[in-house]
Amino acid sequence: MQPRLPETAAQSTRLSANTLGVGGIVFLVLAAVAPLTGIIVIATLGIALGNGGGMAGAFLIATVILLLFAVGYAQMSKKLVSAGGFYAFVVKGLGRPMGVVAGFIAMLGYNCFVAGAIGTSGFFTATVMKELTGIDLPWFAWSLVSVALVFLLTRRGIDVSAKVLGVCLVLEVSILVLLDFRILFSHGFSAEALLPQTVLSGSVGLALLFAANCFVGFEATGLFSEEAKDPRRTIPRATYIAILFIGIFAAFTTWAIVSALGVAQAQGTALEHLPTGDLVFMLSSQYLGDFLTKVMMVLLLVSLFAALLALHNSAARYIYAYGRVGILPAALGRTRSANGAPQNASAAQLVFGTLVAFIYFVAGLDPIAALTASMTGFGTLGILALQMLAAIAVVVHFRRSRDTRIWKTLVAPGIGALGLAAIVLLAIANFGTLAGSDSPVIGMLPWLLAVATVAGLATAHWLKTRRPQVYDELLRDMERYDQAEAAAGRGQAEPAASGPLA
Repeated sequence: MQPRLPETAAQSTRLSANTLGVGGIVFLVLAAVAPLTGIIVIATLGIALGNGGGMAGAFLIATVILLLFAVGYAQMSKKLVSAGGFYAFVVKGLGRPMGVVAGFIAMLGYNCFVAGAIGTSGFFTATVMKELTGIDLPWFAWSLVSVALVFLLTRRGIDVSAKVLGVCLVLEVSILVLLDFRILFSHGFSAEALLPQTVLSGSVGLALLFAANCFVGFEATGLFSEEAKDPRRTIPRATYIAILFIGIFAAFTTWAIVSALGVAQAQGTALEHLPTGDLVFMLSSQYLGDFLTKVMMVLLLVSLFAALLALHNSAARYIYAYGRVGILPAALGRTRSANGAPQNASAAQLVFGTLVAFIYFVAGLDPIAALTASMTGFGTLGILALQMLAAIAVVVHFRRSRDTRIWKTLVAPGIGALGLAAIVLLAIANFGTLAGSDSPVIGMLPWLLAVATVAGLATAHWLKTRRPQVYDELLRDMERYDQAEAAAGRGQAEPAASGPLA
């Protein structure tokens, strides 16, 4: 038998283990959610197009659905540690063919989301910089600046990204908390906003859809499990904290907004400000003054950059995981030996997103109405579908293993899966509203889910018949962390097994 050679910098396939604590993972996840962007954009859309003054209640309902899902997710994450995130969950629960499908949906959804985020960050940076400093550059120039900064930070390692995102998160949350309490101390919050008849009024389905959209990104906790300290404890805790923070913070801030507008008048006022998207800035001018409103505008740019950085980290790990097992080129599964950063997957992801944004730019298409609407809209749908598949996989896995914990492994995650399935159906049925576009071309994008499903099943069949060693690696990859942990426990220096093509 040939002796195993030590990994070189070019051959390393390991992420940086034992790097992230609960706080670091929470920062990575919440930055992807982008609380300030979520309130300025998504929550105001929910007020305008959903259930008006009852939007805070919609956030609470979405929180309950995702907490129920998290009960099963926590149990699964104690059994499975993998950089493949939800793709690994689906392999474990629904088998390798559906796992390949989940990986395709994940890569498509996250890569599209990042492409949209590149455009969004560039557009708003160009707009705010022109207004505040007079510097007038094309939006794509600012997008390139954002992309360069993201690559430099990710190359430094995940711990550096977590620290930067932690600072960004504290800043963007602080300005909204300041607005919330200024409104509270001025005239209090209206209890009418939380009454059942208010929450269930208007288009409550759309309200739930927009509320769920504000949680997109929480599922990334599992993606960082191989880089976490004591992942079987850290990942469940980080997931619960992330869901509770997003839900409570979004509900509280939205409650403040509709109370300031007047619960009955909130929907009409939000509709008036929908074309300009300045509802929150209008309230900020009224309650915080001109200076802090300009600070909020700058922090919106911070929020958008933080979201781009965090989403990129998630997208890169799905590419890395597929490179490591051999579905994608092995080079994408290699990491920097110095800090375990998946720099090849990171570079490939940023090149893809930048090229997509560049195509929209040279075509003269609007970065918000075209690029953000199509890419971020479909990215949201793809990630919601991924969450639904993972929820189903959790239930199926524990039923197959005859787990006796009925509440933790069947009832709670089962209800969560049904709730997520309903949200996915709402997203498909109302995709134009979700994407913020009435373009028939953008309206066809949900069909990409069907394309990804067919492509995933076909790829799984091809691997099984033509490249069985790669097909087998899909299961062996699930054991990678346990093997490395066992080797470390024995005091051995043997690296974790790499993919068959590495």
